[in-house]
Amino acid sequence: MTNVLELAGKWLLTHLDGNTPECAITIPGDIHSALLDAGHIPDPYQGKNETQVQWVAEAKWQLSRHFEVSADLLANQQIELTLDDVDTFANVYLNDQLVMQTGNLFLRHIKDVKPFLQLGENSIRIEFRPVAEVAAQRAEQLPFPVPWAVGNNQVPHMNTVRKAQCHAGWDWGICLLVAGIYSVPKLRPCQQVSLRYLSHTQAFNDQGCRLAVSINCHAYQDQQQTFALNFDQQDYSQTVNLVAGDNTIEFEIDVKQPKLWWPVGYGEQPLYALSVACAGQSLEQHIGLRQLELITQDDDTGTSMLFRVNGRDIVCKGANWIPADALPSRATEAKMAKLLNDAKAANMNMIRVWGGGVYESDAFYRQCDQLGLLVWQDLMFACAQYPSTNAFIEEVSQEVQHQLKRLQHHPCIALWCGDNEVIGSITWYPESRENPQKYIVNYDRLNRSLEHNVALTDDSRRFWPSSPCNGELDFGDAWHDDNKGDMHYWDVWHSGKSFSAYLEVNPRFCSEFGYQSLPSLATVKTFAKETDWNVTAPVMEWHQRNQGGNSKIVEMFTRCFRFPQGFDNFLYLSQVQQALAIKTASEYWRSTKPICMGILYWQLNDVWPVASWSSIEYSGRWKQLHYHAKRFFAPLLVTFVSKAGKVEIKLVSDLADDVSLTGQLTKYDFNGREIETNTLNVVSKADKSIVISEFEHHGDTEGFWHIRLTGEHQGEAIIIENDFIADQWKACELANANVVYQVSERANGFEINLSTDAPAFFCQLESAFPGQFSDNSVTLLADEVRSLRFTPEQAISLDEFKTSLSLKHLRQTY
Repeated sequence: MTNVLELAGKWLLTHLDGNTPECAITIPGDIHSALLDAGHIPDPYQGKNETQVQWVAEAKWQLSRHFEVSADLLANQQIELTLDDVDTFANVYLNDQLVMQTGNLFLRHIKDVKPFLQLGENSIRIEFRPVAEVAAQRAEQLPFPVPWAVGNNQVPHMNTVRKAQCHAGWDWGICLLVAGIYSVPKLRPCQQVSLRYLSHTQAFNDQGCRLAVSINCHAYQDQQQTFALNFDQQDYSQTVNLVAGDNTIEFEIDVKQPKLWWPVGYGEQPLYALSVACAGQSLEQHIGLRQLELITQDDDTGTSMLFRVNGRDIVCKGANWIPADALPSRATEAKMAKLLNDAKAANMNMIRVWGGGVYESDAFYRQCDQLGLLVWQDLMFACAQYPSTNAFIEEVSQEVQHQLKRLQHHPCIALWCGDNEVIGSITWYPESRENPQKYIVNYDRLNRSLEHNVALTDDSRRFWPSSPCNGELDFGDAWHDDNKGDMHYWDVWHSGKSFSAYLEVNPRFCSEFGYQSLPSLATVKTFAKETDWNVTAPVMEWHQRNQGGNSKIVEMFTRCFRFPQGFDNFLYLSQVQQALAIKTASEYWRSTKPICMGILYWQLNDVWPVASWSSIEYSGRWKQLHYHAKRFFAPLLVTFVSKAGKVEIKLVSDLADDVSLTGQLTKYDFNGREIETNTLNVVSKADKSIVISEFEHHGDTEGFWHIRLTGEHQGEAIIIENDFIADQWKACELANANVVYQVSERANGFEINLSTDAPAFFCQLESAFPGQFSDNSVTLLADEVRSLRFTPEQAISLDEFKTSLSLKHLRQTY
């Protein structure tokens, strides 16, 4: 194939309207990271340094470099400059001649630049204009005010600009209006034809699957070309007459006995190689064959919302994804891969790519394909109104068509969603509240355009208008109407309701709900000095972006727990509280199966070290919530559902077959003495939630219930357990348990054997070294040994690990 000249690596960064010294910048990369590496700005994540770097986004910058063009390259009829992920407003010059202008982070820019190139040394420079300046100008030109994300964005009118909305700050995010180029710039030689996109649709029948493959190319003149297709090591070819402009070439392939792609937990993820070659160019993909439907049908409860894959109704379990880092240079493929693998490790099978961030990289979706993680894909609109001018709609149409053509082949993508909370935001802002009809029409114009472009580009998937949404053309209150559509349930965090409020709603699909915690001390140390280790210290409050967030955490402490002593215990208890909140909701909603068929909590990850709703800290450490998610998202779950003094014990299965289980339901006092024991022999019914036992309680605090069930499924041992207390933890007289542990070296890590003389709750092991525990935040019963494993991310000795290890449990916090 023809060699592509990649312009990755070292470029020169120049401050065009200031006196900052020139420095190197690595492309792909962002300007803030380059300035930080050169020592020109402080680390914006430390302390309150964010305020000291805002000038960067207000300045004009230039990226430049030289490169060699060979005679072989110049011998081609066209040489296309291809730029992806240019953030955002830039003029591109080759040999001092303007060849391209960019203004949308989410568009691909391609131009034949051969006339501007010369043999030997050439120069390229890219000048960036401040985004806020353009946003303000665009807002002034709108026919009427369009409310922007006040309360989230710190820079006005970001809704007029097609870049990540959260770059201007969010209620979990730093304000860094980054600029740069986040993909490799390429000079690609062509011979009168340019391959652009490779897509396909799948139609299943009794004989297998018919694959309809579409190749999109641009012809520089009328011509005849041969296209060579390879699918699963089988060759196909077609010679066609192309006309000048865009062309589409179709192939049809019958796949006998296709190996089906499944979400993780439901089957395997086989992928087929698909490629096309023409005129010295090629496009390559790996695709999965599966049938996927979004089922929204009326039933006895309201209207269902579930994903059916290969004929099986899937319970979607997962979290919301925000960009991997506020500094794009740090959002590496390795970082994304770790986060996605951590999602799978917590028994998740769906990730929602939130609409205030970015359409993620090809590597992200490839990883989801391989892991079996379904993707709920928002289009990039969030928490504001957006213009509906012809120019804006035309720009967005090009964006959507490009992104869908780029991503359509990935089996992981389950649906295209128009936006995040844009319908609901009509009721948030004074302008739209005073004239709702006008802004509903404004919203509908843009949303219908999105729907049209999705149908035009990928009719194999459903378009869902907004999240949350009651359904097509339904502008109802999807924050509180739980009998149809997808729901965002925020009454516990934002409205201050108790955790029991989760038991009062029965969503069909809850795509957002969350509860905050503070990060661990190890993460706090990365941004705060020891003198700032106080939750109301200015630095700690700076790293809390939700107004009143720390107060909400403290206020819920007073309802649920005895108040903690010491800063470290404060951090620990905030994570206990977060885990308990999301556990309460997730376990109950799973128990309502098949009413609720989707649970995606907010949020998986952080973009910087901050107090937030994440289950994985910016440092990569799992919060207690993530360990609990591994248990409450497991294929088999046993849970206590308490309402009006009556407790039902439910056994919830996402497995395809019945499983026999035996075990005990025991009531203990808080010293570990057995008060009551019941032997259980039960059968977990395939894909069902069933009641296996029940009892009454009257708010007694003399002890707690513990259930443990064991069995075997497909040759693997199963152990599931859970606890129940009848009142708040603060009402319980917990024993001052003495928890001890022994550590030994094992292959690829260490084993820790825990034991206690009295029940200990939310026992959390921590190490100063990065790595993962096999389990954590667990209940320890008296006189039993529990073994956990730790897999470090770096080589460490047994003595180093022992020294780094610490343990907390609930009773130690007061």
